[in-house]
Amino acid sequence: MTSKPFHLMIKPVGAACNLACAYCYYLAKAAYYPGSSFRMGDATLERVVAAYMQSNPAAEVIFGWQGGEPLLAGLDFFRRALELQAKHARPGQRAVNTVQTNGVLINDEWASFFAEHHFLVGISIDGPPELHDHYRRDRRGRPTYDRVVAGLETLRAHKVEHNALVAVNRANAEHPLKVYRHLTGLGLAHLQFIPIVERESSHARKATPWSVLPAAFGRLLCEVFDYWSKHDVGRVFVQIFESTLAVWMGGSASVCVFAPICGSAMAVEHTGDLYACDHFVYPEHLRGEITPGTLEAVVDGPDQRAFGQMKSALSEYCRQCPVLRFCWGDCPKHRGPASEGKSVSYLCRAYRKFFTHSARVLEAMAHEVRAGRPAANVMEILRLGDG
Repeated sequence: MTSKPFHLMIKPVGAACNLACAYCYYLAKAAYYPGSSFRMGDATLERVVAAYMQSNPAAEVIFGWQGGEPLLAGLDFFRRALELQAKHARPGQRAVNTVQTNGVLINDEWASFFAEHHFLVGISIDGPPELHDHYRRDRRGRPTYDRVVAGLETLRAHKVEHNALVAVNRANAEHPLKVYRHLTGLGLAHLQFIPIVERESSHARKATPWSVLPAAFGRLLCEVFDYWSKHDVGRVFVQIFESTLAVWMGGSASVCVFAPICGSAMAVEHTGDLYACDHFVYPEHLRGEITPGTLEAVVDGPDQRAFGQMKSALSEYCRQCPVLRFCWGDCPKHRGPASEGKSVSYLCRAYRKFFTHSARVLEAMAHEVRAGRPAANVMEILRLGDG
């Protein structure tokens, strides 16, 4: 058993996907497995489940099923995963399942299964049709928005717990409130805004044409925050706002990219190969094939500790930053090639703007919550103070 809880992001079909989103960083990982069927076999599945549950000291072990498109693994695969979770759970331990999907394959059978077994389902949706379909198209180049919304409505009909993951890119970042109001208008009450930051190669400085521009991302966060804080506090939950509020309340960020160190969330490919992180699925970060013994050794081992500490290699500019405690330099992936050393995040400008812009409201919210009063009181209190 490891010295601390950890998290696995499991890829049952690897990079296989029924879509061909222009900005997807993971499709290229298929090149690491030439000739593969891109399906996790039963023996590998049992090895992964057993290792994860036996090595993890947590009473609640969260299985994060991702891809590619994890639903391509089929319902029988997930039924078998549940059987193995029950088989390998320690006394008092339980498995919790989450799945991140593009939503296209969701039908009544899938939704019924998710509801019965209490899956949390994340749907990838980037805004209204013209913004969602700008990059998110299938392998025949067809738009996907209508199929995604149909899947979302099916989940809702079956009362499946769900949230939305919004990939913030070069196109939709220019329309903050159009995106936010559209998604909340669909009834989505839990949102994650994930910035697309990809470089033209692993050694290049230049960002891809679909990567979000830092200034645009900063504006999006601020405009959405202003609208949310006036209209939707307590009704809509935005991950970065919740994470920042947690820090104002004296706690820790709930988003891994804003933690002082990382390394406790790893990725497992369909073959059972274990990688240091989902954003670092590269040969140099391969930790070997997963087994109960090797998983414990990796989580507590020197390579993974060094990987996690890499995040703390901050530039002097970061160390002097007044909002450092909210982002801790962002994800190392966003800092550019390793040869740049202690570099600044590509998104530094965006985060510095947002954390500064939101400070007055979130600090007041933290004060209200600590006093046992609703955070939604804050905007009225601030308006009276301004008067």
